[in-house]
Amino acid sequence: MKFKLEYIWLDGYEPIPNLRSKTKIADFDTEPTLEALPLWNFDGSSTRQADGSNSDCFLQPVALFPDPARNHACLVMCEVLLPDGTPHPSNSRAAIVDDPDAWFGFEQEYFLYRDGWPLGFPKEGFPAPQGEYYTGVGFKNVGDVARQIVDEHIDLCIEAGIAIEGVNAEVAKGQWEFQIFGKGAKQAADELWIARYLMLRLCEQYGVDLNFHPKPLGAEVDWNGSGLHTNFSTKHMREVGGEDYFAALMSAFSDARDEHIACYGPENDLRLTGLHETAAIDEFTYGIADRGASIRIPHSFVNSGHRGYLEDRRPNSMADPYRITGRILQTVESVTAQALIEDAFAA
Repeated sequence: MKFKLEYIWLDGYEPIPNLRSKTKIADFDTEPTLEALPLWNFDGSSTRQADGSNSDCFLQPVALFPDPARNHACLVMCEVLLPDGTPHPSNSRAAIVDDPDAWFGFEQEYFLYRDGWPLGFPKEGFPAPQGEYYTGVGFKNVGDVARQIVDEHIDLCIEAGIAIEGVNAEVAKGQWEFQIFGKGAKQAADELWIARYLMLRLCEQYGVDLNFHPKPLGAEVDWNGSGLHTNFSTKHMREVGGEDYFAALMSAFSDARDEHIACYGPENDLRLTGLHETAAIDEFTYGIADRGASIRIPHSFVNSGHRGYLEDRRPNSMADPYRITGRILQTVESVTAQALIEDAFAA
């Protein structure tokens, strides 16, 4: 039986890669498995990943999902390799640490755009100020097509086996959010990239674009930007935790503020101003249920003895989730390792 395999990868554009894909038709006796999928080459000179004189790059399948929009089809997330089999310099997935017991929840905000403006914006000027759009209902708040796109995207994600956990209209008109949960730094990021891919492909049918820029309307106007708030926990955070461990964790995040910001998406200075539910980019703060802090602490975390998950509100909407999860895990594991050493000496 012939199967349509949509090989999906990240190109070499900077500072943020684009999604690319192409379809391979292959024969399989049964539903293909990840292990059975072949390496496939592509023209890296057309994706800013190679020179024309030596243009071959290779796609290594790393995650497999059913393709809910086509019959006998799969979505194949890939890493990009050099001809010698080593990771391409643009391959951010291969560069991060991983932990299958690390859990991540992404809150992906975005704008739906048509003809250069957010859906629902007049051709000149602005719609009514922010206020009723967040979780809004009715034509004046969400228009006539956005909810249809959002609902179809939910179904596509569910059928693809992606752990989508919720959606809502956001604070600005034309702005929406979907939430993706995953276990493991790489798997969680894989699922977010595929969810983005499904939304981009769906919007083609409606003549609508997705705008992931963190401040698409500019920093000078009173409209919210878009984030990729990242909820995270490790086994140690969920099962051991404690107030001293939490304090050490926040100290480590503060010390590594610049390293985190470097992984949290470009032009974040336009969004992280201290306004519109953000912390200032040059500060590190945390607080219980504080949406104006760098790290929001859920009440459940404190009530459980400083155990559970935390939310880093600094990543922006177009950031690479591989870099986000890898950086968060690197900081958390440095504190956990120290805590385990101290516990061993105290025993």
